[in-house]
Amino acid sequence: MLTTLRNAFKIREIRQKLLFTFAMLVVIRIGSQLPVPGISRTFVADLFSQQAGGAISFFDAITGGSFINMSILALNISPYITSSIIMQLLTIAIPKLEELQRDGEDGRKKIASITRYVTVVLALIQATAMAVGFGRQGLLIQYNALNVITAIAAMTAGSAFLMWIGERITENGIGNGISIVLVINIISRIPSDLGNLFSQFVFGKPFATAVLSAVVIIAIIVVMVILVIILNGGTRKIPVQYAQKVQGRKLVGGQSSSIPLKVNTAGVIPIIFAQSIMQFPLIICTFIGITPSGFWGEILSGLNSQNWCNRARPIYSLGMLLYIVLVIFFAYFYTSITFNPLMVADNMKRQGGFIPGIRPGKPTSDYLAKVLNYVIFIGAVGLTIIGILPYVFNGLFKASVSFGGTSLIIIVSVVLETMKQIESQMLVRNYKGFLND
Repeated sequence: MLTTLRNAFKIREIRQKLLFTFAMLVVIRIGSQLPVPGISRTFVADLFSQQAGGAISFFDAITGGSFINMSILALNISPYITSSIIMQLLTIAIPKLEELQRDGEDGRKKIASITRYVTVVLALIQATAMAVGFGRQGLLIQYNALNVITAIAAMTAGSAFLMWIGERITENGIGNGISIVLVINIISRIPSDLGNLFSQFVFGKPFATAVLSAVVIIAIIVVMVILVIILNGGTRKIPVQYAQKVQGRKLVGGQSSSIPLKVNTAGVIPIIFAQSIMQFPLIICTFIGITPSGFWGEILSGLNSQNWCNRARPIYSLGMLLYIVLVIFFAYFYTSITFNPLMVADNMKRQGGFIPGIRPGKPTSDYLAKVLNYVIFIGAVGLTIIGILPYVFNGLFKASVSFGGTSLIIIVSVVLETMKQIESQMLVRNYKGFLND
């Protein structure tokens, strides 16, 4: 990786793209420190300190601290991520959008344009909910119409600005603009989280205990990164053979290929969906400003991930079991709407391809569906293990961090994809140089 970056800096065109990307990221980090006019930062810190370890903690991680700082970039790119997921789901459900997706570059541009409008609408809704819901509880120093409108406009504009920066990085930088913005936000929180871990378990402890704790912390992080890399890169390749055909006087075809089925087909989407559903009641109660008690209070406490694996109240860990079920369910659900075995089988049949030992048509579709179910289950189990490990350590040892399995999956996948893009740009540049010679 370091060798690739070093070689990339030797190429003027790629070096300019890297420097442009770095400059945009600096702008983002500066914007993350600019507060929304008229807000009380003390209120924000006090309110969200009670929600550590839950959805608020993860949301703050993907916004790079902008959310708890309540900066103008508080919403960050979360509206864009949500709108992208919504558009992806609607593309499967609405034939018109599916046609646009198949129209090539023009269709994708139209879908991207619709996604931008949906992003602004979602940002406006979220900003309004925060300014009105939290404003009444003390978020705004003076709760009046002017301050509410100002807060809504600042947060909506901040989200749209970040979306624009992400697109500029994609066009003028090294690509993957939105993903890079998300990763830099997560990475910005890691130093403070590691500092908290070492302050809690290493600093001020006896020498032997401090060394052992440091080794354990580093070992856990390394093991999780390795698991994420294995999960992200794991594929099941299904061999495909293409029949030979006569075209004119030539015999064409007969080559072999394969269908790569990723083990983690759905990426981090199942975890995001599961976390959103689990934490939705808690967030609603926080917005409204009520604290349920009795039976409903116990239910909400079980949904809060910071209470899982609590030895004093093991009943709360039932919420973790529900979380595991949701992750596995959404892994199957999301894959089922993004990968259609019947369509793949039909395309193979039209192109004269077949899986050795499997008849074309429905038998091929059934075989792909069967293999896919096994692959999805393995990926969902791996995703679940990586996702719940931080909650286990938080419950047993009170080691609360904002980055966890979900953040590591995002970081590793985006870094690997970005390095591939840099390598491909270097390769294209070498080809151009060869042709010019």
